[in-house]
Formats: sequence, C-alpha cells, structure tokens
Amino acid sequence: MKPRTDISRRTFLRQAGLSGAALTLGCYWPTTAGNAREVVRLEGAASASTQLMAWISIDGAGKVTIFCHRSEMGQGTWQAIPQIVAEELEVNLDEVTIQYAQANPQQYGPQPQEGSFSIRGWYEQLLRVGASAREMLVEAASKQWKVPASECQAKGGTVVHRPTGRKLSYGALVQDAAQLSPPERLTLKNRKDYTVIGKSLRRKDIPAKVNGSAIFGLDKKLPGMLYAVVERSPRFRGKVKSFDDTATRAIPGVKHVVTVQRAVFGLLYEGVAVIADSLWTAMQGRKQLKVEWNDEGFDHLDSEQITARMRDELTRPLPSEAFETALKGAAASIEAIYETPYQSHSCMEPLNCTADVKANSVEIWGPIQEANWIQADLSDRLNIPKENVKVNMTFLGGGFGRKAFPDYPMEAALLSHAVKAPVQVVWTREDDMTGGPFRAGAMHRCRGGIDAQKNIFALQVVSSSQYIGQGEDNIATPQPVSTNSGGLAGLSTDYYKTIPHYSFGGIPIKSPIPTMWWRAPIANVDAFAGESFIDELAHLAAQDPLAFRQKHCVSPRYRALMEKLAAISQWNMRHKNEGWGVAITDAFAGIVGQVVRVSRRPDNKVKIDKVYAVIDCGWYVNPDIIRAQVEGSIIMGLGAAITHATHFKEGKAVERNFNTYPMPRIGEIPAIEVHIMENDEKAGGVGEPALPALAPALCNAIFDLTGKRIRTLPFKLDEV
Repeated sequence: MKPRTDISRRTFLRQAGLSGAALTLGCYWPTTAGNAREVVRLEGAASASTQLMAWISIDGAGKVTIFCHRSEMGQGTWQAIPQIVAEELEVNLDEVTIQYAQANPQQYGPQPQEGSFSIRGWYEQLLRVGASAREMLVEAASKQWKVPASECQAKGGTVVHRPTGRKLSYGALVQDAAQLSPPERLTLKNRKDYTVIGKSLRRKDIPAKVNGSAIFGLDKKLPGMLYAVVERSPRFRGKVKSFDDTATRAIPGVKHVVTVQRAVFGLLYEGVAVIADSLWTAMQGRKQLKVEWNDEGFDHLDSEQITARMRDELTRPLPSEAFETALKGAAASIEAIYETPYQSHSCMEPLNCTADVKANSVEIWGPIQEANWIQADLSDRLNIPKENVKVNMTFLGGGFGRKAFPDYPMEAALLSHAVKAPVQVVWTREDDMTGGPFRAGAMHRCRGGIDAQKNIFALQVVSSSQYIGQGEDNIATPQPVSTNSGGLAGLSTDYYKTIPHYSFGGIPIKSPIPTMWWRAPIANVDAFAGESFIDELAHLAAQDPLAFRQKHCVSPRYRALMEKLAAISQWNMRHKNEGWGVAITDAFAGIVGQVVRVSRRPDNKVKIDKVYAVIDCGWYVNPDIIRAQVEGSIIMGLGAAITHATHFKEGKAVERNFNTYPMPRIGEIPAIEVHIMENDEKAGGVGEPALPALAPALCNAIFDLTGKRIRTLPFKLDEV
C-alpha cells in the first residue's frame, strides 16, 4: 500500500497524541445553579468548548493535554491556567500539551476575557480540576493493586505505591480512572508545598511565537478561502448612498463587491466589501472603489467641540449640599481640572476573522477575546442553533478589550454567507485605528480641602465623558454627586475610611463617536485625576506625598505595600536635583504602588530615570508573567501619557497609523523594577491594575522637579 504523503504535521500530532482511551475532566459552574460549583466528567474534550473551565485529557500513552479555556493575548493565561492545573495533577508542565478549548456557554457558563478575571475568578476551581483527576488516578491504581488509596501517591505523571515502590503511569491507569466518579471531597495542597505554582516556569507559547509556528488569526488558511477588506464610513454612522465598483471589478482576482454591516452596541454600521483571491488584490480593489456616503442625522464633531461639551457639563454638577458645607469648613481648599484624550486600541495585530458559513452551521477562527458573546451573536444573526456555531480561538496579538467585541466576526460571517465560501476579513492598520470604538476622553473637576491637622477633610471628583456605547443620542442619567457613597475607579479604598467628606459623580456627554473599554477601563482616566489631586492636597498640606498617603491608608495591606515601595525606591534618600512622584491605585482586585524618578538631561530636558512598582495581587501563579504584565502596563500607560492620542476633525478620526499615533520607542522606556507582595490574600488581578498608576506618578514627579502641574494628557516630555 502506498503511504500517505498529504497528512499534515498538525493532523499527525493530533491523531497520534489523542489516540486510545482518555480521561477528560472539566470544572463546571452550572448556569442554573447559582453560585454552586462542582467538578464533572465530560466526554469529547477535543471537540468540546470551554473558556470558563480547564480541561484535562490523558491518553493511553500517558500524554497529558490541558485545554486553555481563556484567550491568550499576551497576558499569560496560556501558561498560568495549565500551571495551576498541573500543580494539583502532579505533572511536569514541560511534558504537557496545551490546546485551546472552544465555547459552549449552555454547558460551561460565560467566558469573557476581561477585568483581569482569568486567574482571580477561577483559580480555586482550576485547582479542584487538577486534584479531582489526580485522586481518580490514585483510586484506579489502588484498585489495580488492591491496596488502600492512602498508601498511594501521585507524582510526576505516575502513581506510586509507597510501601513497595511499585509505579503505574497515568497512561496505564486512564481506562480505569475514566470509569470512576469525581471525588466529592478534596484536599488541596498548602501553598508551602507547591512545586509548580509560584515558580517562574518558561512560557510554553514563547518558542512558537519566536519561531513563527504560533497560529494567530492572520495565519489561518482554509481551502477555497477568499480575502476581504471593507471600505467603511469614516464618520462611523454614515450609510452607503451609492458605490461605483467598475474599476474594482476590472482588477484580475476580484470576485465580489458587496455591502456589509457590523453592529456596534446595537447600531448597524455600513460598509462595502471587496472580496478577492488574495489580500493584496482585495486591497488594490478597494483603492479603486468609489463610495458616496449619507452622513445626515448626526453631528460631525471636532475634538475641540467634544472637549467644550465636557467642560460645559462640569460647570453644572448635581448638588450635594452636605459636601458643599463640608468644603466651606476646611482650613484650606483647592480646585483643579484634569483632562485625558480619546485613545485607539492599536493592537499590534489588527482586527481579522475567518468565517465558513454553511446552510446550518458557522465556524470562525480568529483573535477572539470573548468567545461566548460572539457565538451567541452569530447564532442570533444567522438564525443558526448555538451548538452549530463553533468559535475557534487563535493567539491574539494584543486585545485590550477591543477583540472582545462581536463586530468583526459578524462582518466575516455575513460575507461568507453572502458568497458561499470561507472568507477572511482583514482590517488594515488604518481601518483599525480609525474605525473605533475608542477609549473615551474624559474631564475631571476635583475639589478638596484639608483640616487644621493637615488631613484631607473633603474630596470631590466629578467626571464628564462619553459613557461606553454606540455614541449617546439619549443621554443617560448622570451619576448622583452624592456624599460619602460610591467611589472613584482606581482610587485606594482606604481613602474612604479616613476622609470624612467625599463626593463623586459622572455626567455623560452626547457624541456619535463609539466608545468602549480599554485596558483598565474607567480606572485608566479616573486614577490620573484622583491620584494627581491627592498629590496636590499633600502639597497644600506641606507634607511628604508618600507619608501623606500612608496616613490616609490605614489597612495593614496598604501599609505593607507602601513600606515596601518606600524601601525598594529608597524614597527617604531622595536627591535634590531629581523629581520623585508616587501613586497608589486599586483596580481589578490588584493594588499597585509606583514611584517614578525624573531628572534634567544636560540639554535641560526632562528624562524619566526609573519606575519602581510594587503589586499586591494576593495568591499568584507565575512571577515572571506578573512582572511582564506590570512592565507592559507601565509602557502602555506611558504611551497614553506622553506619545499618542486620537483626535477628530469633522467627525473623522485623524490619526491613521503609527506615524501620527506613535508608540513609545525602546530608547524612551526607562528602567522598570517590579516587586510582588507575599501574603495570604485571595488572588487578584494582574493584567490591568498596574496601568492607572503610571500617569499620575509621572506627573507628580515632574511637579516635584519643576513645580509645574501636568493636568492634561498627553503632554510632550521634551517641552516640560
């Protein structure tokens, strides 16, 4: 018989690696059972989907596969989730294969990748998944040997009978273990006994990303696949009035020119898609396309008009008589307005998605940040049963919230449905930067006062901004500017314990520009205003900025973090010719303290010398991943503070590529030193909490050096 030569390497590995019997476990949060958690055994993990639970599959040869139930966009879940499971499963992570799971919310619950929730939301269940599989394997071994299970121990992918030294591999036990029910009671390890968790194990996705074998959305290829680019209205809400595709269709390789829609928070945005046999051809076809847009019925705003709307709203805050009375009773008071701009997500990998729609099924592949939402959206729009909608995650070249949205998969699915072929939609860099949704700009009016003892007596922050959504037509109800209730995103919660009178509120503005979450949403603007103004109050009180914060943060956890920050930065040994700034933020269950040190270069321009960061994320998995996330957050925060912003002219986004929306260059990145607090707290967030502190810490340092307050972002460091 002639041997097959057309089998792919991936097919061979899949067939060889998953052959034989397999024990497959999942951690299940039933959607109808409230907060009840249980461990269940389900069949067919290779084709089942999950983003809310971790799966373990062990084949007859002893090969362990752990299914990652969350998207990987650089934040490290591809490593951290299997690392948690491997700890209790008693396997070496180097010998584990990791695969993406698919989506199935009816069986496994919601699967959003947001809010730094992957570990802090599910680590206890992931530990139980690994422990359940381990105990079932131990029980299977004890039955084979006819010995008590208490004499058996799992270790290194085997079960050992301690009295005799006999061993059985997981592969030899998997058939028997697969017949057992998961244990009702489990004993999890103490942290002091961990051998996998808490270690800086090398990330298993890095080699593939370095050698180019990792599959990102743009890497996906299907037989007969076509490529599409879409000409979209530059004013977001513009409708297709007419188009001329004569020149486009004359280009060899162009197959179709059709209109298409994408939903942005319920509002349908229109475009014209050029579909061709190659991406290059589709892009050349779009250049020849002539589209006339109907831009009636909504404002065509400039950035200056949006800023004026925000400023106007700040002059009309809702009343809080109790706060006004308190502020008048302060020994001294100040007021300031802080402003932050609109921002593009500008992921290194632009948006893209591949879809293959058939009569009663749809399958998509791409950089998907929220598989369940996209699955449900496509099921509803195409009237296809949800179980027939398969969502396959690839690696994401950055996400920051943008790739959780269902609009770009919707475009791909509608086009595949229209042309009866697989279609890959690719957004160019210009599409990605100008198409939105964006992080909304914001303005904050801060007022506060101190008492005779130099403590904060009253604090009020009122924000004016677009709320997240399609662009508000009917203005939402303003948040009440009440007294001693609510809070400011990113601000230390201990402040509410020590400040007698505080008041917060938000006033939405009207604009047709679509806005959405952006890394560390809300906190990324609120904390800049809040922690900068805390610094102004410290200056008003003529007190050391860090000591001022320490006396207003009374809990041991905050105190320990600030003591650590002072020690590693040598805060009490500051030099006269340097500027030192501090900020303490609390967001997404992670507390972060940062100190920024600046000085003058020989040409008298300000330079950033170093950033010191301390994060308290409680229980944690991989220190290297945490340090990388803190460093990445600091760099992203630095870019938003000093290098880039999105502006609008006549309702169109101005910045279209990195020449006008510059990212921080490697030579602009200061030294960054990261420390992780050790304590017994529950797991907190990591991917987002470190971003909000950078801008206020930097601006506070510049004030310390120059006496100049930076209240508007971004600013040019060379011009300070």
